[in-house]
Amino acid sequence: MTAVKIGIIGAGDCSSKGYEGAVEIGRRVAERGAILVCGGLGGVMEAGAKGAAEAGGVTVGILPGISAEEANTFIRIPLPTGMGPARNVLIVRASDVLIAVEGGYGTLSEIALALKMDKPVIGWNTWEGLPGVQYESSPMEAAEAAFRLLGKR
Repeated sequence: MTAVKIGIIGAGDCSSKGYEGAVEIGRRVAERGAILVCGGLGGVMEAGAKGAAEAGGVTVGILPGISAEEANTFIRIPLPTGMGPARNVLIVRASDVLIAVEGGYGTLSEIALALKMDKPVIGWNTWEGLPGVQYESSPMEAAEAAFRLLGKR
């Protein structure tokens, strides 16, 4: 059986609310034994990886550039792609379910790709009103919803 992989997606710049929420999501992902997948840079990606790493979890960063050194300090497995924003496809493909936190157009593209690939998407404090996205009102609920959706697949 393969390990569960939960992607956290969001911009490299985020609010303090978004950062703190992503830390909480990352922590809960790791506590439940899942691998956290993200884009490996700052903001939401760093926060999710921080929460997971501090809880003893595995963090994978699928990086846009060619250097593993560009990963934030909480990424345990950096995967440089040299693909720029096209690496969003790899983040989505590698994840079993995705949790969107805040974010800009890159996050919106990841949400769209996930829905196109029939991957569940949980939204917390992110793009509102997107068909197919399950919205939750707290980071804790977002993480729990991800695991519930995995159980239904």
